[in-house]
Amino acid sequence: MILVLTTSCMQEKLKTKLVLFDLDGTLIDTAPDFLLSLNNILIKHGKKTLRLSDIRSIVSDGSAKLVEFGFNVSSDDKQAAVYRSELLIEYKKNLMKSSKLFTGVKELINYLVKENIIFGIVTNKPYEYAYPLVNNFKMLKKSKILICPEHLSKTKPDPEGILLACSKLNITPKNCVYIGDHPKDIQAGINAGTRTIGCLYGYSITKESNSFNIPLVKNADNIIELIK
Repeated sequence: MILVLTTSCMQEKLKTKLVLFDLDGTLIDTAPDFLLSLNNILIKHGKKTLRLSDIRSIVSDGSAKLVEFGFNVSSDDKQAAVYRSELLIEYKKNLMKSSKLFTGVKELINYLVKENIIFGIVTNKPYEYAYPLVNNFKMLKKSKILICPEHLSKTKPDPEGILLACSKLNITPKNCVYIGDHPKDIQAGINAGTRTIGCLYGYSITKESNSFNIPLVKNADNIIELIK
């Protein structure tokens, strides 16, 4: 079901030549493996474990936010950096244990391939985690580009990553669609001049928080109708 498609939020109808995706919360549900990793570290330090519902809304905010929440520490606490380092080591061990493609992603990728529409990934997830995760899924190996923080001077919401992907693939932003589940994703897409779609099935965006007046989708395959 497509929730927001009013005249006021419809973006200019242009031929879609490139679709760029965020990764966590957009293509892959990585929350279960983040939960497992965080809970293992919490147990190690004698702390109370968490439920998936406790952390789901902050998964796209990264490991630092997970540590702050799980250990109830501030970002400037020296111990926070220690916990974060431990979490990242643990997460790398559990990177592909339970992570899976969101419902509808397979159908969406099949459509893009069938229609000869190029797709790629622009993520704030570091390359050492993003690359093996993407390559664990046969569907995502068809991606033409993977842009991570290591390739950039500024990450989302800055548009640099999206613009770099467009440049490398020789496609103008106006013929590109950027899709994500976090306000930073949406702002990056808008800043880059792409058409932009928000994912309600992900971690951060809600119908109520859609101050950007962009289309929102409940399932990944709903995106097909928006990019035809």
